[in-house]
Formats: sequence, structure tokens, C-alpha cells
Amino acid sequence: MTVRIGHIQYANCTPIFTALSSGFDCSGYRFVDGVPARLNAMLRAGEIDLSPSSSIEYATAHDQYCLLPELSISAIGPVKSVFLFSRVPVEQLNGCDIGLTAESDTSVNLLKVLLARKYRFTNRFERTSLPLEEALDRYPGLLLIGDAALKGAAAAGPYRTYDLGQLWYEFTGLPFVFALWIVRREAVREKRSELAALGRDLIAAKKLAYHSYRRIAETSAEREWLGVDELVDYWQTISYELTDAHLEGARCFFRHAFEMGLIPSLPEIRFLEEVA
Repeated sequence: MTVRIGHIQYANCTPIFTALSSGFDCSGYRFVDGVPARLNAMLRAGEIDLSPSSSIEYATAHDQYCLLPELSISAIGPVKSVFLFSRVPVEQLNGCDIGLTAESDTSVNLLKVLLARKYRFTNRFERTSLPLEEALDRYPGLLLIGDAALKGAAAAGPYRTYDLGQLWYEFTGLPFVFALWIVRREAVREKRSELAALGRDLIAAKKLAYHSYRRIAETSAEREWLGVDELVDYWQTISYELTDAHLEGARCFFRHAFEMGLIPSLPEIRFLEEVA
């Protein structure tokens, strides 16, 4: 049976997907491209079987999902691709309207948690698709993620940048899990062996990628705008693991989100092998 896999076309996903497609038999896999918010919706609707999707998506509908083990997209400190861009120091943003990327759910809620809990601010938020400079003409602060955040930070414009991974680490001392490999439980019942095999392939692809960053960067599309050395440095910054510390960080985030009314309940973390 074909396994339908969500494929986020951001630089942070390039190493794993490149290693998977180049080093493993993918004839039983169908890759579906999309930004995180779009893939979250497709996962919820059953249009794909699994995806490296927003951790907040798992928290929101955890009764429908389980996780692949040993895999995430996380930060232990800076993540370098999730930034709050601001015209003023972050300490001056209390009471301000903040622009939000339309491409993310986890990072949006992380920003809300940080502003409310780390800084004790009260803010209003509005989704926007305006480019960085136009958005900062309208809002004093703007959240961008992924390639747009990487490009904005590299441009070194007349604004301040705050890395949300670093702000979270300062606040909690824990990793922040931006994305988990989320599987629909319905898909597990239909394709358990295929999904288990994919999980093993992905763990092997992750290990292969760790030793291949430069080779992957030299052939990746992102090198045209970020550069090979910068890509390697970026990938070495990201944590693709899912250790006990990562899970503690995820649970801490979920607890704050639940207390703030951002998710309906505290999720139980369950892995594929635990689902009947």
C-alpha cells in the first residue's frame, strides 16, 4: 500500500528528505508538498497518512494521531529559522499588535506563550502574508518561519531579530520541538507494516544525513540564496532527535498552551507501536 507523506519544502527538511530519496527505496511512498499549516489541514482531513507536522497540531488532535519515534525538528537554543522581527526592542512590544506568518501554527503559539509567560505581555495578533518590510510598516513586530525567516535574517535590514528557539531555551532550559513526525491512527490500522518500515528508513536517513550535510548542500536548491557553508551550519544547529529532554520540552510547551487556552486538552504522547 502506498504511504502518503507530507513534504515541507523548507531548508530544515531538506537533509532528511534528500537522504531518504537518494538512499532508500521510495517506490511505496508518495510525497505531497505543502507548507506546515497546509499539511496540518491535510493530515487532519486524512488526505495524507503522516507528515513532519507542527507539534501544536499533535496537541490539538492527539486522539487522532500517534508519533514516529526518534524523529523531530527541534532546537536546543537558537533555531535560526523562526524569528520575531521588530522595529523596537522586544521589551517595548507590550500591548502591540503583532503580525503572524500564515504558514505556521506551532511557532505562532510559541510566540504567544513567550510574550505572555516570559515577558508577561498582553498582545493582539493578526495573520498576514505581507513581505517583511511591508509588514513592519504596519506592525511593530512580525513572526516569520522557515525560508522566509532565513532570508529576512540574512538581509540584515533595519530591524531587530529575536530567535524563538533561543528565547524558549532562556525561559525553560529545554529543547523546543517545532515539528513531530505525526501519523494518523487510522493509517496505522490500514498500513502498520508500511509505516513501521518508513519509520526505520527515516531514522536511517537521519543518520545518513548527519554525515552528508555538505554533499546535500552542494546540490540543494537552497544553496542559491543561502550558500553551502551557511546551509551546513544551519543544519548542524537543528536537532532532528526526539530524546526524553525533547519530550519534556514538548510537554512543557503543551502545558503552557493548555493553561492559556490555546489547545483543548493536555495531550498524551503515544508512539506508533503503542497504538492498537
